[in-house]
Amino acid sequence: MGFFKKLFGGNDAGNTKIASALTGKIVSIENVPDQVFSQKMMGDGIAIEPTEGKVVSPINATVETIFPTKHAIGLKGEDGLELLIHVGLDTVNLKGEGFTAHVQSGDKVKAGDVLVEFDLEFIRANAPSTITPIIVTNHDQFTLSAVPAEGTSVVAGETELFKATHK
Repeated sequence: MGFFKKLFGGNDAGNTKIASALTGKIVSIENVPDQVFSQKMMGDGIAIEPTEGKVVSPINATVETIFPTKHAIGLKGEDGLELLIHVGLDTVNLKGEGFTAHVQSGDKVKAGDVLVEFDLEFIRANAPSTITPIIVTNHDQFTLSAVPAEGTSVVAGETELFKATHK
């Protein structure tokens, strides 16, 4: 972001709005039943209990990583924001079964583009949880705000999950 845009930009200068990557209900990150996420070891963020098996990009970004097992996607936003979307808990053990990737590492995506589709019933039956953390992995560089309350219903690509502002 240029100096003049920072100085004279609109009221959202320096803010990145993160849209929901899934349709479902909000789970606070502290209540994710996996300490790696609940204790923010990977970063800060929010989680969603999905009601449909589709993950869309929450921001305009480059796909930095898509795990071979397709259960996790790393994105890097235009402003340097790094997001990890981890579908379900312990889903790495499914070895990609039940997941269909629509992107690969290096792809440029727009907010709302489909990244991965997954068989929600298969994951419910074969993994400990479908709860999907959305983590800002470089949270030391960003402040998160406007986080919705636990239990709030969100729609993929439409509902704003939070704002990330450069520190």
